[in-house]
Amino acid sequence: MTIEQALLSFTLAAGLLTITPGLDTAMVLRTAAVEGRKHAMLAGIGNCFGCLFWGGAASFGLSALLAVFGFAYNVLRIVGAIYLGYLGIKLFIRTFASTSSSSTGEPVWKKDKGGGNSLWLKRGLLTNLLNPKVGVFYLSFLPQFIPAGVQVWSFSILLASIHATEGLFWFLLLTNATELLSRWLKQRRVVMVLDSAMGAIFIGFGLKLVFDKAR
Repeated sequence: MTIEQALLSFTLAAGLLTITPGLDTAMVLRTAAVEGRKHAMLAGIGNCFGCLFWGGAASFGLSALLAVFGFAYNVLRIVGAIYLGYLGIKLFIRTFASTSSSSTGEPVWKKDKGGGNSLWLKRGLLTNLLNPKVGVFYLSFLPQFIPAGVQVWSFSILLASIHATEGLFWFLLLTNATELLSRWLKQRRVVMVLDSAMGAIFIGFGLKLVFDKAR
């Protein structure tokens, strides 16, 4: 496989992976609908930074530790499950604790003092990094597209950068599409449905991590 063939093949494969519905897409859609396009893109950017991290980790063999050592995998798996469960429960609390019939309520991910917009960036990043299956996936996925004779580390980062860039374009498309429906999506009943659905998705992914023993 030549470098050109590897880049083209990976771009197509990563593109299909990017548009496949998952936790990252659900998070960006919900954030765009309820909390605005800017915050949604920050969450998406955080997720893409996570892809870059796992790409570098795979090239250094750090992701291999998750696949080989069950303890490291299980620790990250449980921490990630707790984190996702925490987010899901907060969304359910927001849904059922709303007392105003005319307001969409405060965002579940409220700004801390001095935290600014970095909170949404961290949210997307942590959701990606605390999922060990992403690391194991990168470990098995990237090597298939690394041709002989190239520097593994730099080429792995290049591939991860392609994946992250595709993710940014995908999130941009999603947030722009959501913006067109923003007035309808911010109605109180719609927000409650979105929060309930997103909470269920978070908890569902968390439970999947809890009961997933495979490495």
